[in-house]
Amino acid sequence: MNTMMKAEDSEEVEIDLEDSSDPDESDNGEEPEILWRAPPDLEEEEDIHTTTLVEISDTKPLINVRDPRGVNDCLKVTFEDVIAEPVSVRSGDRVWIWSNALFELSRIWIYRIVTVLLAIPISIISGLLFAILSCFHIWMVGPCSHCILIGARWLQSLWSIVLGVIVHPFLTSAGRCYGGFSIHLAKE
Repeated sequence: MNTMMKAEDSEEVEIDLEDSSDPDESDNGEEPEILWRAPPDLEEEEDIHTTTLVEISDTKPLINVRDPRGVNDCLKVTFEDVIAEPVSVRSGDRVWIWSNALFELSRIWIYRIVTVLLAIPISIISGLLFAILSCFHIWMVGPCSHCILIGARWLQSLWSIVLGVIVHPFLTSAGRCYGGFSIHLAKE
């Protein structure tokens, strides 16, 4: 299915910027300006791998699913998760809508700016660190642990004999001796 067809199939929600609490402003018959598109439902979200923002972007993502294991599920923060007004205390509709829009825009763009500044250096440092740790593990830890296991094979055999001949029979007989006791708790 074409991505354009998917975009046409999704519902668009129009948001009117007029404050419903202002009685002097009346509807003049004009169509309200579409400021943003509501996120797709969960069923639609599973089928769509690119967002509207990516569809209008000048660069397509290299990988559509960037967190397949859900490592950062705790970072799925929306405006409603951060700011919530109770029914008893409410700001004007325009304030709420613009706050929501500015929150989302600042969250997205500040993340992008910080990512541009830090992603490449941190990727290089992380790659270097993992390369050093992998090299150390492959060429030092692995061979040393194998040498220790080969040299300590007799100790492993002796320990299994001690456990089988002394410890296991002692604990088995202790379990059978104490197995006859029963404790009953009663509330007074």
